Amino acid sequence: MAKFVLAGKADCPYYAKAELLADVLQRSLPNFRVHKISVLPAEWKEWLESTCERNGWKHNNSPLVWRELVEQGGKGMLLGGFSDFLNHCQDYYGITSDMSTDVMQRIAAENLETQSSLTAEERHCLSLIQPLHVWITGALSLTCQILIPSLLSTEVFPKDAAVALHLLHLEGDEEEMQRLKMDVEDLAPSVLLQVIVHTDLDQAFHEASIILLLDDFRNDAGNETKLRVTTEHYREYGHLIDGRANKQVKVIVSGDSFVNLRCSLLVENAPSINSHQFVATATQLENEARAVLAKKMRVRPSDVTDVIVWGNVSGSFIIDLQRAKVFNYRGAIRGPASFPQSVLQILHDRKWLETEFQQQVRLQRAVVVSKTGHAAAISATNGILRVLKAWHGAYGQDEVFSVGVLCTGFFKLPNGIILSVPVTFMDGKWSVLLDVTVDNKLQEELKLCAKELLQVFHNKAPKTKQSTYS
Repeated sequence: MAKFVLAGKADCPYYAKAELLADVLQRSLPNFRVHKISVLPAEWKEWLESTCERNGWKHNNSPLVWRELVEQGGKGMLLGGFSDFLNHCQDYYGITSDMSTDVMQRIAAENLETQSSLTAEERHCLSLIQPLHVWITGALSLTCQILIPSLLSTEVFPKDAAVALHLLHLEGDEEEMQRLKMDVEDLAPSVLLQVIVHTDLDQAFHEASIILLLDDFRNDAGNETKLRVTTEHYREYGHLIDGRANKQVKVIVSGDSFVNLRCSLLVENAPSINSHQFVATATQLENEARAVLAKKMRVRPSDVTDVIVWGNVSGSFIIDLQRAKVFNYRGAIRGPASFPQSVLQILHDRKWLETEFQQQVRLQRAVVVSKTGHAAAISATNGILRVLKAWHGAYGQDEVFSVGVLCTGFFKLPNGIILSVPVTFMDGKWSVLLDVTVDNKLQEELKLCAKELLQVFHNKAPKTKQSTYS
């Protein structure tokens, strides 16, 4: 099959003549197909330059004609302009065009009027749609690319008919960003209205309803430099969110380094937005702890529930099992599959729980990184989606999540820092779960976590032992 693409300025007479010739061939030849792209005159130059750059072609005029290699795959084969297309049709099909100049100009005028009307109608339709603007930073990260297909589902945004997805990667490669955009568009999810890519902060967070911050700003210059770079960027992010985002925006911070700090900087620099709209995910740590426990008890990770993560997500944290339950455990006493048992009643080895278990959780992600050569993106994605779904009402009020939130006097913790605590979600809001036991030992550990966070927040090197992920 011969498939040609014919593109040109809507008001170009030669595009009109090539269009008519292509129509004749398509009617006459059963295996001849043509796809037409009519571009408004004001947009033609930019469209032509980007198309030629993407394909490695050189062409200056309207129209532009190429042949799609349907059977061979790969990029199209450039034919050239009108004369090249005319010669090709004469040589291969014995068909030419004798359209007069007057007819060419009349059809060109009709093309321009039609394309202008279509463009105006499209813009009017878009103006009637109120999309949910979702922004993702660190868009070229593996986590983002795994996240997008699940993110653009009615399960995540059940009440929103259209999503405008903004992908931001500071100083990202423009060509790579365009490829990412095309990949996302090719998913063709029903909720996706448009994809916009950004490599700078010119338009960052305009009208944002959801912001997912995935960039860690890793570099080889050392921890202090990384801390300084992260601080500068997230202060700027906070200012932009404060001035540009929807005032009901939901902001989720995820990643491997300075997670609590990054969330703190956003809250500090976005004073006009309620601090309850910022959270740092600890759900990835929850899942890693569940995986370690599941291996120990010989069950599936999904059989372990209600694990709590306290503290500094990417620093000193505590895995708390006081509410943890396990299903389908093959012990001396077994109930139905829906019957839960206390993890602490099954695992009597306190020494293992307080030392080796905590250390295994800390090393779980590092083991994945060492074996795969990249961040634990799948588990990070799952953690983000769980929090986002909970925030949109996908879980019941009894479901417990660990997220970093701004401390406001609960559990006798210092005010003004982001600390991971157990919460529940209800009606689009989270509430700290106060029905937990904070004994003297846990209280002291939380004070150390708070001290560490305060040191980091004031750009001082933390004296406590750093996490594997920092």
